[in-house]
Amino acid sequence: MTNVRPIAAPGHSAVDYEERVDFARLRNYRLNRAKAALEASGCGAFLLFDFYNIRYTTQTWIGGALGDKMTRYALLTRDAAEPWLWDFGSAVRHHQLYSNWLPDENCRPGMLGMRGAVAPSAGLMETAVREIKGLLEEAGLANEPIGVDIVEPPFLFEMEKQGLHVVDAQQFMLDAREIKSSDEIMLLAQAAAMVDGVYQDIVDVLKPGIRENDIVALASKRLYELGSDQVEAINAISGERCNPHPHNFTDRLIRPGDQAFFDIIHSYNGYRTCYYRTFNVGSATSPQHDAYAKAREWMDAAIEMIKPGVGTDEVAAVWPEATEFGFDNELAAFGLQFGHGLGLGLHERPIISRLNSMNEPVELKEGMVFALETYCPASDGVSAARIEEEVVVTADGAQILTLFPAQNLFVANEY
Repeated sequence: MTNVRPIAAPGHSAVDYEERVDFARLRNYRLNRAKAALEASGCGAFLLFDFYNIRYTTQTWIGGALGDKMTRYALLTRDAAEPWLWDFGSAVRHHQLYSNWLPDENCRPGMLGMRGAVAPSAGLMETAVREIKGLLEEAGLANEPIGVDIVEPPFLFEMEKQGLHVVDAQQFMLDAREIKSSDEIMLLAQAAAMVDGVYQDIVDVLKPGIRENDIVALASKRLYELGSDQVEAINAISGERCNPHPHNFTDRLIRPGDQAFFDIIHSYNGYRTCYYRTFNVGSATSPQHDAYAKAREWMDAAIEMIKPGVGTDEVAAVWPEATEFGFDNELAAFGLQFGHGLGLGLHERPIISRLNSMNEPVELKEGMVFALETYCPASDGVSAARIEEEVVVTADGAQILTLFPAQNLFVANEY
């Protein structure tokens, strides 16, 4: 892998002298992948509520505060050139003005109840289903199965009441999204590069007296300054909070000798990071060094396995069983020795874990992008090391996107 050029993270702007992300090419790739998944499904149409699937097929987005209210949805039908999109109020007019790859008539206002805030008895869902069914009838598809990814129960009941045969579309959409194009990989690399810089900012200030939430504030501010479109979550975990892993942050004061780990989850043009690093504050003990070395050993073993044709069970097998690091079973330890696909969503295919991969392995394919996470508690009973690397599956193996130094335990502001 030494002769392989790094994946470019060239910057936010377009220039005339380098080929960077081609957004028209990206839109065509994603829509064509979704159409191929629809064709393979045997359905006449997909009705999509998952806001990552909506972005993948329509190339539109509005913020999470509205995007997760189950009030925007898209309909992708066989043989139609473009999907239909129902969106929140004035966002529709904005799409008609600026999302010119969608015909104006395909952008429609939608409102289903804001996750139950308006009761189904108001009739909004009934009207919406009637409109969707009318489009299917015009296309000759009303008697074909319609795939739905996620749905509120009253909407599902209304679809069935009006005679639509509903099946699961989420597995087919995850099939579509699992292989990333060169444009998607460049956006993922750019998102990771932004976190590289934030980690430099963190180690510069990681001194006694700063609080976990101060680090979260600093990281959030820097990410938005660097061009992030959503800081989804930042874990900041230090000292005695490291073991067991709580997956959150508090206002705990950082103290000398603490082991501290952070997870930065944000997106750039929709493409996400999940990027842990562990540091010590000023100094480190032998148990802390040992825990880090073991977490790194497990990480390197997993990276060594990454190549096309390998099963996710083979990757999971190089990680310790739950009982080897203090848990009763794999469900209790889920998410500690772990891999997950990255893209528009934080947890895409493949999910790599002893909990599921040993029974239902997924074959790794060139173009998959995912994060690998390892965790090792220290023998002192409170410290722990957490490492995460984002990798691209290439014909020659894994290419790493997360470049802030992590081969050895990084002691910040050593004294």
